[in-house]
Amino acid sequence: MPRLPRRFAVVTAFAVLLTLPTGALPAGAQQLFSGLTGPLSVQPVQNRGVTNVPFITWGGDAATFYANGGLDTTGDSIYGKAGLRLKLTPGDDFVQQVKDYVGGKTPFLRGTFRMLGQASEVIGKDPRTKPVVILQLSWSGGDHIVAREGLRTLNDLKRPGKKVRIACQQGGPHVGLLYDALAAAQFTNDDVEVVFVPDLTGPKGAAEKFRTDNSIDACCVITPDMIGLTGGLDSKGTGAEGTVSGAHVLVSTQNMSRSIADVYAVRSDWYKANRPAVEKFVAGYLAAEEKVKALRDGFEQSQRMSADYRKLLTMCQSIFGEEVLPTLEVDAHGLLLDCRFVNLPGQIAFFEQSGNLSGFNPKMAAALDLATKWGYARGRYGFDPPGLDYQKLAGMAGVAFAKPKTVVEGEGVGEFLGDDLDDDTIVSFTIEFEPNQTDFSVDRYGAEFDRALKSASTFGGAAVVIRGHSDPTKTLVQLVKAGLSKGILRRTGASGDYRYFLNAGGNSRELDLSQMNEMVRLIETGAFEGAADSPQQTMQAALNLSLARAEAVRQAIADYARSRDINVNLSQLQPVGAGISDPVIAKPTNMAEAKQNMRVEFRIVKVNPEALKDSDFDF
Repeated sequence: MPRLPRRFAVVTAFAVLLTLPTGALPAGAQQLFSGLTGPLSVQPVQNRGVTNVPFITWGGDAATFYANGGLDTTGDSIYGKAGLRLKLTPGDDFVQQVKDYVGGKTPFLRGTFRMLGQASEVIGKDPRTKPVVILQLSWSGGDHIVAREGLRTLNDLKRPGKKVRIACQQGGPHVGLLYDALAAAQFTNDDVEVVFVPDLTGPKGAAEKFRTDNSIDACCVITPDMIGLTGGLDSKGTGAEGTVSGAHVLVSTQNMSRSIADVYAVRSDWYKANRPAVEKFVAGYLAAEEKVKALRDGFEQSQRMSADYRKLLTMCQSIFGEEVLPTLEVDAHGLLLDCRFVNLPGQIAFFEQSGNLSGFNPKMAAALDLATKWGYARGRYGFDPPGLDYQKLAGMAGVAFAKPKTVVEGEGVGEFLGDDLDDDTIVSFTIEFEPNQTDFSVDRYGAEFDRALKSASTFGGAAVVIRGHSDPTKTLVQLVKAGLSKGILRRTGASGDYRYFLNAGGNSRELDLSQMNEMVRLIETGAFEGAADSPQQTMQAALNLSLARAEAVRQAIADYARSRDINVNLSQLQPVGAGISDPVIAKPTNMAEAKQNMRVEFRIVKVNPEALKDSDFDF
């Protein structure tokens, strides 16, 4: 079934309220958030018997609607039975949300973690309005970076002598996605040229900028725009039917599944005075998301829509508008499909597990890094976690209490397709080692282990392929000796400038020893066996050694994670031996060049998103 998630209404008001025209902002820069809101005066939260709670256009908010019974709390709803009285209000205008929050019209903020970070200087300076992040709703699965044909992986975003130009909405949710993508390749916004556009979608959105301006190399888009540019998640644009020739998904939150975290936060002063209400709000949401997930998954599996699910999707359509969700089965259901609810274990993992590299503290640090480095804030003003008793909340919500695992085995994200490794690679990096080395110490490789674990956490829907390589020199030497001895090869020229000719079937053709695929194929025929040394056996030994290296690195990373209580899904770490098949230097001339082939690659590789389970997002 086609899926068209709709995050496109979120924070479009950033552009409306900018005091500078788009072209006046330098590439890679952003206006201070305080310039968007103007001067604000902190006011007490108004107490009118009904609490205003903003929502945004996203699937995670469907559980809030369900818990509340609609925009106004109904007596038979989860929140109504808990004694809460809420009025859900549109919050896609995030700047207005912040104004209302500081001005006391609501104690709540609803956005992504990075959106809170962008507003951190405005909301975090005064202790009364310092945000307490009380709930993580979900991780996004419907946002993408689309690139032109020349950009195959995130590593390609950095090009000597020419900056890659990337279109992204000013102040929107994709700023965080772009920040994470650049960080995964160890780049910054100084390594690319960020071209900010006013809107998330439409005529002034990033997709249209990409479509009409050939100087734009990539763009950050939502799923409907991604499909319009490429034809689909795993497709490449042909130029027909509005697609852009060669356009493809460079990275997606389908794979980068822990990049965009949706949260609720409340004012610190209100939290201290109303903690029981906060507990009821969080418990009600936890109960509602269990119900919503069951309804969503039941329809996805049976393709038969229950009356309760139809009622929920109709409510979403009514609240968000038919222009946003034209159909229930495709658009409204698709909105929920791209929402990765985290549930109770996810709350515990996000807020309490110190080893969660996608948890509260790392995400806050990254949000403040983005805010200060990209010009939204002049200083670092953080948030507080809620400090809730999750066992108590489980009882209030009527859900099973279960602590999330830290090191997970046997719950994989799916196998990558080995034949498509190059096409499916999102980003890669390499470590080198000595001849015959199979042990990897933390002292020497700790930084690489940290990077691999961080990548595994952020790219929760991808495989981390640990690919061992061996140097081909010894195999090539034995191939040449065997070939000359058996008369299969003829050599001309002098040392350092040899030329080789292959004699086969009465014909002779020049053989290029640097063409490794051809060398591997010839060795596998067995034609060079029978001489003193066996190139076939040596090639197999090199393959075994490369796999042993990959497995040793995986074990070292697992031990490193356990010793530091770092969360990791070990099934994401998939060791592979490449042997001599993919050398950096195919025909080394000295030991220094040979050592460049003795390496282990870490590749973040796309896997089939249908293989994902909600449990993959719980830690």
